[in-house]
Amino acid sequence: MKKAVALQYDYQNAPKVTAKGSGLLAERIMEVAEENDVLLHESPELVEVLATLEIGDEIPESLYLAVAEIIAFAHNIKKAYE
Repeated sequence: MKKAVALQYDYQNAPKVTAKGSGLLAERIMEVAEENDVLLHESPELVEVLATLEIGDEIPESLYLAVAEIIAFAHNIKKAYE
């Protein structure tokens, strides 16, 4: 079953979980992301870990590097298309 976790990063604090779900809810989370030009990143292992967090939780320090790499990649792609 497909799973999705949405993160929000304000460049001040650690990224926070803003949505999560599986099945139809996961599909809707991804649709909303696409509608808002939010980059989607597929990492089943990372989603499994992030899905254990509650909405509003900051990601744990152990995930900072993995999430930072994704944020940096997304930022570089966004800059390339500006």
